[in-house]
Order: sequence, then structure tokens, then C-alpha cells
Amino acid sequence: MNCPGYRRARLVTKDGRCNIEYGNFKYSRHFAFLADFWTTFVEIRWRFVLFLFIASFTLSWFIFGLLWYWIARNNGDLEWQNPQNDHTPCVYNVVGLTTAFLYSLETQTTIGYGGRALTPLCPGAVALIIIQSLVGAIINCFMCGVILSKISSPKKRAKTITFSDMAVISPKNGTLCLSIRVANLRKTLMIGSQIYGKLLRTTITPDGETIIMDQVNIDFMMDAGKDNLFFICPLTLYHVIDKSSPFFEMAVDTLNKQEFELVVFLDGTAESTSSSCQVRTSFIPQEIMWGYNFLPIISRSKEGKYRVDFSNFSKVVPVATAHCPYCFHNIKGHHHHSRDGNDNPGFEVIDMNDPTTLTKM
Repeated sequence: MNCPGYRRARLVTKDGRCNIEYGNFKYSRHFAFLADFWTTFVEIRWRFVLFLFIASFTLSWFIFGLLWYWIARNNGDLEWQNPQNDHTPCVYNVVGLTTAFLYSLETQTTIGYGGRALTPLCPGAVALIIIQSLVGAIINCFMCGVILSKISSPKKRAKTITFSDMAVISPKNGTLCLSIRVANLRKTLMIGSQIYGKLLRTTITPDGETIIMDQVNIDFMMDAGKDNLFFICPLTLYHVIDKSSPFFEMAVDTLNKQEFELVVFLDGTAESTSSSCQVRTSFIPQEIMWGYNFLPIISRSKEGKYRVDFSNFSKVVPVATAHCPYCFHNIKGHHHHSRDGNDNPGFEVIDMNDPTTLTKM
């Protein structure tokens, strides 16, 4: 179905977010999120984290302020109780609700302006200041831990790893390949990087069962192999379209009529933080260009330095390509370029010898 205005639903967006919704939870299942409260707090949005940060401190100050007010009231320290001149209060200068709140804030934040001070007259006040100090330390540790975890989240490192907007199908080293380009925008390496893919499609089993999200493994590799990528510069990864590939039955004129989504994953460990992260993206049939190849982006200057031109990162050029994988493997010389696929006239070829167009690593 490729009607005008029809928007194909995708499970994984181009920036890696999963487009899936859970429903009909049993009520008891919601308590599982409370039991795993740490993960729940780390995963919620920043606006809610900041709200909880402010609310937790403000509420604790107010609650303990009420308790200090109650202690002062029981001891007859408040102004409206008209204490005698020789009266010894539990806390000096706590004579109302406002001053009780200020003393609570000063105690929990260890400010100690000196205007209000605890006396040893009331054992309850001594116990309360110990309790508030411990509660304040716990709140400080928890909220600082949540904020630090969100700031250092591996998802942030994944933002500096990008995939090409389109995938291409073209000959490479005597085979027909589906190629994708990926780049690490930081100079720090991703250690132990591995890339793999899943082809999601709806299939019908011989028993007549319809599988909405059938997953087929898609192997990607480089010229040097498929394990432990040396991810210091942009790489072009390719999947060989042979008889075992799910793309073998497709052709240039039927590709856009297919119903599938190619999800690509890259797993690795950040060299600077030793934290593992995963980067995801997806390609639908309209984002796979048959008969094109990526422009080169790596060159070497006269000074012997390697340069990367990111303006060419997603740009392609047409190349002679067979009409279908069967033609490529079985019909000799049948390697023409067809423009029945996605032709993108916006792509421009940039001369790599022009130093003004190069991006220095």
C-alpha cells in the first residue's frame, strides 16, 4: 500500500526511539515500577526530575518545620504563649511557624546562620535534629545520584553516533550488497563495537498463523570482518545479498512495494567512561536506494593527515547495478543501472581535493 498521504508506521524511529505502546496492564503490575524505583526515577523526563528535586527538599523542610513548631509549642516558646523572661526555649529564636520553617531549612542544609540554635533542654528536639540530618543526607544522596545518572546516561553518548539517512544497494567485491554508513562524531573510540540488524516484517506461517513482527537476522560486515570494528572514522557496513538473504527475492521495481523495516543496531563501550551503549536506527523500503553507492569521504592531505568530509556522509552516486539479485548471480553482464528506484537529485558530488569542503578530524 503506497497511497498518497499514507505514512508507513515504523517500530524504531531514525533517532533510535521505539514506537511501541503497552496497554491493558493489570493494576498490580504498576507496583513493579515502584519496586524498581531507582530505574523509574532515572528514566523519567528531566522536567519531572527537577520537579521531584524541588518538591522533595521543600516538602521535607516544611514537614520538619511543623515538627519544630510543635516542639516549640509544647515547651511554651511561641510569642503568643507569652513566655517569661527567664524561660529557656528548646530552640532559640523559634517563636512562630516562619521561624520554625527557617530553622528546619538551616538544619537540613547545614547553613547555620547563628540566629537560631538548639538547647539541651528538650530531648525530643535533640532526637529530631538527628532524624532530620539523616533524612536530609538520604535525600541529597538520592537526588544527586539520579541527576548524575541521567547526565552520564549512555543514551547521551549515542547521540554522537550517526547513521546515513539512506541505505544503498550496489555491487561490491563481486557481490551484491546492501550498504549503510555509520560515523562516530567523537575522536574517542567505541571499544568492542559490533553491528547487526533485524528485518521486521509480517509473515504467514504454513499453519495460517499471522506473525505481525517476525524478526529475521541480518548480518553486516566490513572488508576486515564483522567483529570488533575499529571505529575511529566513518565506516561503510554492508550486507551480502545472497540466496540466504531475505532481500534476494526483491528487485528494483518491487522494493518500494514491500512491507518491512530494517532495524540496525550498534553496540559498544565508550572509551572515556567505560559505559556500554546501543545506537539504533531503521530503514523502510523508501529509504533504500537501488543502484547507488556512497561518495568517498576520507582523504589524505599533503601533510599526511587524514580528513573526513561529513558533507558527503549521506550523498550517493548512481552505479551500474543488476535489476535483481537473481540477475546479478545468474545472468552474465546483466549489470545495468535502473532509475526505477529512489533518485535523489539533491545529492551533489563534492570534489575531495578542494580543501574548503573538508572537515578536519
